Order: sequence, then C-alpha cells, then structure tokens
Amino acid sequence: MDKQNVQMNAPHPGTNLTGPPGYIGCPGPQAGYPVPPAGYASPGLAGFPVQHQPVTSHPGEPTQVSWMPAPLPPLNCPPGLEYLTQIDQLLIHQQMELLEVLTGFETRNKYEIKNSLGQRVYFASEDTDCCTRNCWGPSRPFTMRILDNMGREVITLERPLRCTCCCCPCCLQEIEIQAPPGVPVGYVTQTWHPCLPKFAVQNERREDVLRISGPCVACSCCADVHFEDFMFFEMTK
Repeated sequence: MDKQNVQMNAPHPGTNLTGPPGYIGCPGPQAGYPVPPAGYASPGLAGFPVQHQPVTSHPGEPTQVSWMPAPLPPLNCPPGLEYLTQIDQLLIHQQMELLEVLTGFETRNKYEIKNSLGQRVYFASEDTDCCTRNCWGPSRPFTMRILDNMGREVITLERPLRCTCCCCPCCLQEIEIQAPPGVPVGYVTQTWHPCLPKFAVQNERREDVLRISGPCVACSCCADVHFEDFMFFEMTK
C-alpha cells in the first residue's frame, strides 16, 4: 500500500479543539478514506453477523488460523458445502501428533483442508476409540467429522471395517459420505483388482459417476503417490 502524507499541523476543518501549549489537534482523515456517516457501526467480518462471529480455532489447534470467507450459498446446496462451489482444488494436510511420532501409538487423526491460497476451508477430525485405533491400525473402521469455520459438522464420513487383502473380493473397502450428517450423498467403493487400487465414486443411488485407478505400487518412500487415471461416466436417467 502506498504511504499517505497526512497533514499534522492543523486540526481537521470544522473542528475547534483546544489543549495545552503545543497541542495542534487531531489530524483529519487520510486521503481516499471517506468520513463514515452518522450512526455508523462496524458490521464485523464480511458474511457473518456480529453476534455470530466464526471460530478461529477448534480445541487442540493453534490459534490465528486463516479461514476462507464464506460465500453466498447457492440454491439446493447442503449447508456448509457452498465453499466447494468457489474452488477447484483442495489440499489436505495431516496434523502430526508428537506422541504418535515418538512412540508409534495411534492417536486420532486430524486434518486441515485448505484451498489453493492456503486458507482453511474445513477441519477434519477422526472419531474412534483407543482400542480400535491400535488393534486394527490403518484398516480400522472410523467416523470422520468435517467441520466448517463456524464449528458446525457439515460432512460425515463413515468407513466400516473391511478386509484389505485382494483375495477377499466380497469384503472390499467402502466409505459413505453424508452431507448434512445423517443424509447419504455418495459412496466411494473399492473395485477388485489383483494388482491395482481401483475405486468407484458413486452418487446417493449408488450409480457410478467416477472411476479412480492408482499406481501398481501404492506406496512410496518420502514421496507422494499419484492417482492419475480418472474416468467419467455419463449419468443414465
């Protein structure tokens, strides 16, 4: 921002301020900033009434988190999902727990979901008990609760306990997406394949709308695993 030159040697026009010797009065408003009208009151953060300011953090999180401003909700949009109409990319960062890093003891996973500008869009927290996490490990069933910047649960992910072995095609991985919580809007189901991780993204009627195919080796040391093959299906009425 360019620096403004402020006149400091005279009071603002229309004022009659007196004070001790050497007092020169208050400076007038800076150039480019109009004088607020009478009765003006600050409206608070754009998009939120004063009495319902958004939370800046959730329990156990660092403070001063930059949240994405809430856009106007479109018609027929589940509450909390209006953010997804404004972005074309989501970045998911897991919050590492010191206890888990040092001891290997499984703790509840927490994730920051951000847009391409680094602003937080959602915060996700796993809801499981200690026994489930440490007995079943990565294969454990879980409930993932996704919260918006008001602390409201807007999406719920339900994953049941399933087998991870490709020799059991009748018990493949599956997750249910609910938005709002309690209302299923989609599923992600594993498609059996002897070598590749393949998944189908389904709508609420369990009709395939996307297909995802991963690499032959679904693990990589100190590097990302890229899922590059996405295929769309034409919806049938």
